[in-house]
Amino acid sequence: MKYSIIIPAYNEEKRIGITLDDYCSYFSKFPKGDVESVVVLNGCRDNTLMVVREYARKYPILRYVDIKEAIRKGGAVIEGFKMVKGDLVGYADADGATRAQYYHDLVKQIDNADGVIASRWMEGAIVEPKQPLKRRIASRAFNSMTKILFGLNFYDTQCGCKLFRKEAVGSVISSLRTTGWAFDVDLLYQMKRFGFKIKEVPTVWRDRTGSSINVRKVSMEMLLAIIRLRLVYSPFRFVVDFYNRIADRFGVKF
Repeated sequence: MKYSIIIPAYNEEKRIGITLDDYCSYFSKFPKGDVESVVVLNGCRDNTLMVVREYARKYPILRYVDIKEAIRKGGAVIEGFKMVKGDLVGYADADGATRAQYYHDLVKQIDNADGVIASRWMEGAIVEPKQPLKRRIASRAFNSMTKILFGLNFYDTQCGCKLFRKEAVGSVISSLRTTGWAFDVDLLYQMKRFGFKIKEVPTVWRDRTGSSINVRKVSMEMLLAIIRLRLVYSPFRFVVDFYNRIADRFGVKF
């Protein structure tokens, strides 16, 4: 069984080195050819490319592609899906919040499922440091909306650590309709529509410094993103263009 790990990166020069050290040193111990890791840089304006290039020289399991335009996390993951060759393909965030050993846990636990996703909110999960109350409230509100709008019975659709069988990804990739905040929801919803079985397992997740998030702004954008996605998959999809124009006027990014 061969594994492919996609790491989408946008302006991650300060954090991606630690992540690559962790993932590449961990998976380099596996038999040659069993694991590949692909960093997909998109629209980076800092020195992320130089950092990744240096690690690619050091670790044979690592390769990368530099996409000049910003195509969002989802776009980078989709491009990675098209490139990789593993029987199991997945992705992890460049900030290293999920360590390599816990990504490997997904491989161990996929069993007969078509995919397995890490959860920060299931019983048994460890999140350090404990997230501020407003972030926890925003996360739970978003999760409730995904259940209402898409019938996704998961505790955590947004954790950036997921793994799927390649044939499952290949079946749904052309049906995905967003690359922004709602990408993970879109991917899981398509998996559901195609009848694939996805497991959710608790993980260990440690927040890394280097990213400042305006919780109120991001929460609103995420909410609007999943409402838009629901419209795309509804009889009211004809209003999406109008929805987009209104969002653009207020500088909302999906």
